[in-house]
Amino acid sequence: MAWQETVEQTVTGLGYDLVELERCAGGLLRVTIDWPWQPPLAGQPLAVQRFVTVEDCEKITRQLQYLLEVEGLEYRRLEVGSPGIDRLLKGELDFVRFQGCVLDIVLKEPIGVTGAGVAANRKKFRGTLERTADGLGWQLVWSDEPALKPGQRVSKKRAAPPLQAMRFKLDELQQARLAPLVNFKGRSDPGAQAAP
Repeated sequence: MAWQETVEQTVTGLGYDLVELERCAGGLLRVTIDWPWQPPLAGQPLAVQRFVTVEDCEKITRQLQYLLEVEGLEYRRLEVGSPGIDRLLKGELDFVRFQGCVLDIVLKEPIGVTGAGVAANRKKFRGTLERTADGLGWQLVWSDEPALKPGQRVSKKRAAPPLQAMRFKLDELQQARLAPLVNFKGRSDPGAQAAP
């Protein structure tokens, strides 16, 4: 627990959020940081998104190297970085921040629903994160229709693919990450929204 507390106090003391802390084989200590985010108040415009830079990572690295040596906590290599395109979502604030984005989630327990279009004993899902209609929970919305191939024509008379939705609570999740969707062609894909 000394690792978590020491790193978290250092990172938050310098004005950043600790997203993830991993101790890996070979003495690697991997620290993931981000700028704090607060939801905008009613009537206020969205704040400009700040991104973690190399200078931010360097500042945290220097401070952690000094502090870990003083505390006597052993490590061989230290990596400090930003969350990346497959960012881990942990708390309610992360889900509010990335509402409307495509997520990959893994449930703690497989769902056993049959006859509802969802395979029995399935734990992994990819879909768009939305608030439930009552505003109290979260749901993932997706379609099992295969993605269109580049250049494929679609009839305007074609019926829209059926959507499926699954409600969940945050304590039912083993892991939730932003889906790493990258568009190298530069064309906009209406089905995939970029993370804010």
